[in-house]
Amino acid sequence: MKIALFLMTMAAASAWAGESVTVCYNYGCGVEAPVRYEDRQLAFVRDQLRSAVDAAEEREQLARALGSLYRWAGEQLPIHVDKGGDIADDGEDGRMDCIDHATTTTRLLRMIEAHGWLRHHRVLEPARRSFIFTQHFTAVIEAREAPVVARATLVDYDTCVGCYDEGGALMPRPQALPRKPAASRWAVDTWFRDNGAPAAVMDIDTWQGGAYPDDGARR
Repeated sequence: MKIALFLMTMAAASAWAGESVTVCYNYGCGVEAPVRYEDRQLAFVRDQLRSAVDAAEEREQLARALGSLYRWAGEQLPIHVDKGGDIADDGEDGRMDCIDHATTTTRLLRMIEAHGWLRHHRVLEPARRSFIFTQHFTAVIEAREAPVVARATLVDYDTCVGCYDEGGALMPRPQALPRKPAASRWAVDTWFRDNGAPAAVMDIDTWQGGAYPDDGARR
């Protein structure tokens, strides 16, 4: 009986004993190395995401959680030197380009998703935006249920038959235009900012258009 209880205790203790994720760095996944996250760190991420009440808040919490995961990774790997963009850290061991970030962030998102901590989104494959001489990659998530946004209400003064007030004046009848889907796919881009900073999250159309976080891109 004591042996069985001991084995059950050991099994419960090892059921969630940290987790490893492979991180890319030195541009184009030139180096790949594992990072081990401790239980307390994973619990922090879990609790942070659990506090989100809807998809918008989950994206905000996810941006902060990814910043923490990158900061902890920087305590084990030289990626703590990574700066936003590809210029400020040029030549440094531990620098990360957009391929490193898109690949690593997608792996981190899939780890979070595998634990069931994403209640309002699912993880997709990375996306690419291309211009004449450049291209850029990002991790992507998709809202599980795209919300709808009400269009502006117009007033129809001509077709409101029989709509008169007490003074005999024609009363307007509100006419709501059809609803349209809100953004459902979101770029989760950790390349724009220094190691440990929250990810930049914006709808994929805004990101595809060339937006940067400091240019008023939506979070």
